[in-house]
Amino acid sequence: MFKKLKQYGDEFKTFAMRGNVIDMAVGIIIGAAFGKIVDSLVNDIIMPPLGWLLGKVDFSQLFFALPVDGKFQSYPSLDAAQAAGAVTINYGACINTIISFAMVAFAVFLLIKGINKLKADEEIKDAEETTKECPHCFSKIDKRANKCPNCTADI
Repeated sequence: MFKKLKQYGDEFKTFAMRGNVIDMAVGIIIGAAFGKIVDSLVNDIIMPPLGWLLGKVDFSQLFFALPVDGKFQSYPSLDAAQAAGAVTINYGACINTIISFAMVAFAVFLLIKGINKLKADEEIKDAEETTKECPHCFSKIDKRANKCPNCTADI
């Protein structure tokens, strides 16, 4: 049994120390920090002017209180409803979260798009360094080639 545990421990150590696992852990940590920045941007920068434009609405305070004993109660704020023990549906917080998600998704899209562009530029550069143009058919061939594979001309 201990031999099996040691084997599992060794396998786990090998798995955990692989480069992509560590990269993933760093990505998750940075992603969490980035999420907090986006949340602050949405809650503190974007939503207040948007709420002001829509008639001085604070989205984080939009809620619907469910009825208690079949009777609807009116509360002046979300804090007051929660202090009274009311069950609330906080749809304003949901709106903020959806906007935060959209911003994070768009930022990740732009990041991936930029990385793909850099990779494509690098691949083109690498391809240019390892290829030459055939003087007869003008196709790209390997620099080491003596004969063009397209037109079979000697180079």
